Amino acid sequence: MKVAIFGLGYVGSTAAGCIASQGHEVVGIDVSSAKVSAVNEGRSPVAEPGLADLIAKARRDGLLSATTQIGSNLDDCDIAIVCVGTPSGVEGAHNMSYIVQVTRSIADAVKPDRAAPLTVAYRSTMRPGSTDHLILPIFRSRLAERTDDLVELVYNPEFLREASAIRDYFDPPKIVLGTRDGRRCARMEDLHNGIDAPIFHVGLREAEITKFVDNSWHAVKVAFANEIGRVCEQLDISARQVHEIFVSDTKLNISAYYTRPGGAFGGSCLPKDVRALQHIAADVGANTHLVDALMRTNEAHKHHQFLKATHGLEEGDRILLVGLAFKKDTDDLRESPAVDLARKMLAAGFDLDIFDPALKPADLVGQNLGYAFAALPAIETLLVSREEAETRDYARVVATNRLVDALELGDTPVLDASVIA
Repeated sequence: MKVAIFGLGYVGSTAAGCIASQGHEVVGIDVSSAKVSAVNEGRSPVAEPGLADLIAKARRDGLLSATTQIGSNLDDCDIAIVCVGTPSGVEGAHNMSYIVQVTRSIADAVKPDRAAPLTVAYRSTMRPGSTDHLILPIFRSRLAERTDDLVELVYNPEFLREASAIRDYFDPPKIVLGTRDGRRCARMEDLHNGIDAPIFHVGLREAEITKFVDNSWHAVKVAFANEIGRVCEQLDISARQVHEIFVSDTKLNISAYYTRPGGAFGGSCLPKDVRALQHIAADVGANTHLVDALMRTNEAHKHHQFLKATHGLEEGDRILLVGLAFKKDTDDLRESPAVDLARKMLAAGFDLDIFDPALKPADLVGQNLGYAFAALPAIETLLVSREEAETRDYARVVATNRLVDALELGDTPVLDASVIA
């Protein structure tokens, strides 16, 4: 295939060298004459281990060239990959001016008599919705009703780290290919042929948000590790040994279990221990701002669940809440998010029934008893039997766990509050 790469910075230069090494013809396009000259002289425009050798070999093999002008390069091109920068603006949003300029240039260079559409793949990080609401309108303004016949838009985020970019290109953690309809893009699949990584075929917005999620998660991990490190240092604890213990747990600590969006955290351990760590950190002057925010963000998520569970309902509507305890088949109500959900529903004026067969108020003892009646004084009058749950009329059933699977609820709409799709 012939591939045009717009932008010869770290991402674009690495892509150019790697794609050419796979036998494809590559032309790099950049406004910088210095970068273009470097490529044409067989040198790398950026300092990246191993890249100079790839570019030099690609030049010798006649597979790589560079230019400052598009000219006719797109006429016989299969894929155009956009790798221009999207730096932060003064208010934190991405500066999309380079994306706009390149998109206009590509749209103007696409010939109306192309036999097959040009696949235009964007790798620049940009706000979800940018392809639909910024890029596509530019193409439509130039190509009008022939847009869909002449260009195929793809968002393909990159996962390259400087100093290991070549290794990351050929051994990525994943390949994400976002298209307008979420279907496969044959050319981009062919471009990644031979690279062993899971491929996700998704819509444009799912692909566009990927880098935000990944990079913010990496930032959270770094900040969390540093906050724990500060606490350890202040208490004369070996942060290295604590880290060694922490990462040894791949069942819970390093797993997908706690990173699935869904319900708020609760129960007898997590809230209690987070508060305790906040107190310890404040006492020793460790300033753990991330940890300090955990309880606030959890409360915000509980309110989000309440709004989601009651959206479209009116005061006085009858709701069946299935599952009140922290976990299914237990009677532990301590800091259960479902208790807060029930409390909010009652305060908002809804007629609430609760089904939780493992829960018997007369059997509650100790802190569990105190928490239950402090949060829901009328708990005994709210609980209903299976027969009542299955025969009463409800505007909505709100499930917090899989207890709802055992109920025969007919056509009553069920909303799973523990899932964010």
